[in-house]
Amino acid sequence: MASPTDDPTFDELLDYVENSLHFQTSSYNEAYLDRRISARMRRCRTDDYEEYHSILRDDDDEQQALLDALSVNVTSFFRNPKVWEALREVLRDLSSKGSRRDPIKVWSAACSDGREAYSLAMLAHDDDRVDERRIEIVGTDIKREILRAARKGEYRASETNDVSEQLEPIGRWERFVERDGDIFRVKDSITDMVRFDRRDLIREDPPGTFDLVVCRNLFIYINTESKRAVFETLGSALKPDGYLTIGMTETIPPTCRQQFDPVEKRLRIYRANDETAQR
Repeated sequence: MASPTDDPTFDELLDYVENSLHFQTSSYNEAYLDRRISARMRRCRTDDYEEYHSILRDDDDEQQALLDALSVNVTSFFRNPKVWEALREVLRDLSSKGSRRDPIKVWSAACSDGREAYSLAMLAHDDDRVDERRIEIVGTDIKREILRAARKGEYRASETNDVSEQLEPIGRWERFVERDGDIFRVKDSITDMVRFDRRDLIREDPPGTFDLVVCRNLFIYINTESKRAVFETLGSALKPDGYLTIGMTETIPPTCRQQFDPVEKRLRIYRANDETAQR
């Protein structure tokens, strides 16, 4: 198969996906798009972009399968446990400030199926130094379907999705999640702390201002221009001295670095500084 950068039929395919299927391909890395599209092409037994383009036009099921593949959400409860122990300290610090009536507002941006937002709620409940009654969590994602799953708060274990193992970092996880065979349901005490909304991080304003913004493992998929736009959105959402956490393999774009001071640089936890507040 030709390199996508050398094949105009690949660009035509991307145009179709963006304009007809309404998936914003222009915000994503070309290599990522090609990997996802090529996987679907193999399922359709073709190695030709033009032929696959023709299949897409005539097959509604394949259109949906491709959209699902392009927007695949890789997530888990308490992903990278060391990060969550550091976030425990962040919640403690936020809890020690302000009056007991002041809410602590947390944004789980690109929240996928809700496990990150629910992990934040469990962490607050688990710590005696954090008043979970003050914690208000908003989870956002661009996919309506994945948000419906997040609101349901129900997760199925499988060979590739060991939910009980994901929950181990919080200890006695049965306090927060009920198990019924292979089904794990987040309890009301946790789901009541979280609301979910649809949000386009590139094109829309943030859903408020926050003490802590968590946006992990999104930037590895999107291109440089979109990454800058998202960081501008996240920065504008932070209160003075608010915290930002990104994925452990991700970096802040050079044009945005002056807005954030490292708190735990290795774990990618930062704090907004005066440069952020002035924007």
